[in-house]
This record gives sequence, structure tokens and C-alpha cells, in this order.
Amino acid sequence: MTRVLFGVSCVLVLAACSGAPASDAPILLYDGDGASDGDVRAIEALLDREHLRYDTVGSAALDAMPEPRLRARRLLIVGGGDFTAMGRSLSDDGAARIRGAVEAGLGYLGICAGAFLAGHFPSPYRGLDLASGAQFHFFAAESRGVRRDAVPISRPGAPPLDQYWEDGPELSAWGAPIGRYPDGTAAIVQGASGRGWVVLSGVHPEAPASWRHDLAFATPTADDEAYAITLIHAALDHRELPAFRADH
Repeated sequence: MTRVLFGVSCVLVLAACSGAPASDAPILLYDGDGASDGDVRAIEALLDREHLRYDTVGSAALDAMPEPRLRARRLLIVGGGDFTAMGRSLSDDGAARIRGAVEAGLGYLGICAGAFLAGHFPSPYRGLDLASGAQFHFFAAESRGVRRDAVPISRPGAPPLDQYWEDGPELSAWGAPIGRYPDGTAAIVQGASGRGWVVLSGVHPEAPASWRHDLAFATPTADDEAYAITLIHAALDHRELPAFRADH
């Protein structure tokens, strides 16, 4: 495992200030403005378990990173947090470089806020626009005043999984659904963005047991985490997962 904290002073890490990669780790994990520290740690735990090498990257370093150096990686992961703060931390040019790298083949895994960020947003917010101009909205539970819950997510040809949801999006506006909320809308989707492979999740399969303390889950934490690892590998390896048919 390689873990390099980008975005610190030029004296300490010159490469971060120039946007240069500090290693040949295949994965970049966003740890900048708007990122949830707890979710970054949860994703790190899964990457460590799988012996997948990664670097964490802060807002300034990601925004300044030249597109060829982004394209040298295989996957960018953006987890939960505040998607508006994430978007505001990127310039138009920085967002365009990330989009260009994905369209050239960089994988993208967006979880909750990271899924919102993959969409299109009008000013003053900023999205990466990886989803053919789609704009995502909150799952319907939000309108009922529910902010977090254990939500059963159905999957094609597999048993449903209770997943941790907290203010996450509904993703029916783009991609092929590989997981659905109880109302039939898309909770997890996949699709191509140019030559890149994008996986977006409105729920948190990576959520550790400590997040579940006051919610009722029928699915063990280990089963949900195993599914999170499946999503990571799918985005990393450009591997298409079983999807619901359009008429299902």
C-alpha cells in the first residue's frame, strides 16, 4: 500500500504542488474539501484489505494535476461527504482535466457525494459531467424527512443487500442500473464515459459496523463490504457487472 498525502506544503511535497504523481499506485482516493474523513478511512480499509495500492489526493493537487498524469492512473475514487464543497474546490479547468482523463480511460467510482459530483450542475456548483449531462437528485426518502437509513437494494440475479444510505442520490438519469432502491429507481449504476468506466452508488456498501449502531440491518457488514470491493474492482478493471434489463 502506498499512501501519500497530497496538497501539503511545497517544501514537504513538491510533487503535490506541481500535480505530479508521487508514486505509480493505480488508484487515487479523494481526500480533499468536502470529503468525509470517516468515509475516506472506510474506503482505505477496504483497499488495504485487498492489497490495492493507492494515493490520497487533496483538492488543490487534484485540481492542478495535468491530464496525462491523471491518465497514468487507473481509478479515481470519490466517496461521501459534501458534493457542493467538492465541486467548489475544483476549477473549470481542473474538472475538464478530470473529465478528459476519464474519457481517455481512467475509471471513476463515485459513492454518494462522489456520485452527485459525477453529474452536471449549473453555476455556482460544479460537477465533473461524466454522465452525458445528467443531473442527479436525492433519493425519495429525503423528501419524507429521512436522512439516513438501512435500505434494501435489489440486484439482478442475486439476493438484495441492506445498504447504509445517508442523503444519497437516485441515479436513474444515467447508466445501466445494477442496484435498485425499493421504489424501483436506480441506486447503483454503471456505464462508459468515453473509454473510461464509471460506477456510481447512492448508498454506502463500504460503511463499517460503527455506522449501523441505531439502524436495523438484515445484511451482515461483511457482505456489504464484500460488495463494495466488487464495485471497486469493477471500476478499476472496467468490468461490467450484471445489470437490470431496461424493461425489467
